[in-house]
Amino acid sequence: MKTEATTEILIENLYKSFKENKVLRGIILKISSGEVIAIVGGSGCGKTVLLNTILGQYPPDTGRILVFDHAHKNGKSKDLAEFDSFEIDDIHKHWGVVFQRNALFSGSIYKNIALWLSEVKGLDDDAILPIAKRTLGDVGLPTDLDFLNSDQNRLSGGMAKRLAIARALSMDPYVIFYDEPTTGLDPVSSEQIHKLIMATHNMNLPDGSQRTTVIITHDKDLLFRLRPRTIMLHDGKVHFDGPFSAFEESNSEIIRPYFELMPVLQRRHLEEISQTPNPSTRKGLLV
Repeated sequence: MKTEATTEILIENLYKSFKENKVLRGIILKISSGEVIAIVGGSGCGKTVLLNTILGQYPPDTGRILVFDHAHKNGKSKDLAEFDSFEIDDIHKHWGVVFQRNALFSGSIYKNIALWLSEVKGLDDDAILPIAKRTLGDVGLPTDLDFLNSDQNRLSGGMAKRLAIARALSMDPYVIFYDEPTTGLDPVSSEQIHKLIMATHNMNLPDGSQRTTVIITHDKDLLFRLRPRTIMLHDGKVHFDGPFSAFEESNSEIIRPYFELMPVLQRRHLEEISQTPNPSTRKGLLV
């Protein structure tokens, strides 16, 4: 069992631009095992670009991202830019991602959990079925065969989010990333997802390691309930990094207006994503 916190992700002076749009302007950030982290900030501050760069979807312009390599027994931190495509896949085996609109596959609930376990880990149905039942139970969903064989399109918004979390959990990830996990959910469902995120964070990993949780959000209620380490991006940089209590009490001319506007930004974000296509998968990621 590991007794000291591992540095899961270390970001050093990260810059990322798209043509003339300078999005990330020198991000410096350390994420250790066992932490619950919320990344917040106004629209266009770079939250989603930062997540996608960590996940290997965008290469950094300058700077680097060091990630802990759990794929090897004596793992150590390694520059993400040094991984080839096969090594990137190995890293993603140990990360789970829950996207804001779930990115569920068409077809059955069982298929949504089984596909990655089959393709990435090479498991057969006899091995996958108990994993599917366990993870569905972990997130409070039914585990009977009728439910497993039912179509995911029939799920409510809250149940679909639970299925997306169960799918991420099925790989026993060391790190789980949540991208706007409560967008589009009613207050009751949102509260249930808040509690589920924390319960999921506290689940024991097979080797005794602590799970790490990283959440991109505008959800003020989530912050109040989880009270995570809070990181605010502003103008492409880390403007605030500290406990939620300090963020909540800050009278900064940048933090205070954003904090008060968070519910408005949450609703506005829902309107924006409702007007864009909903991809079923993203290449190279465990979703």
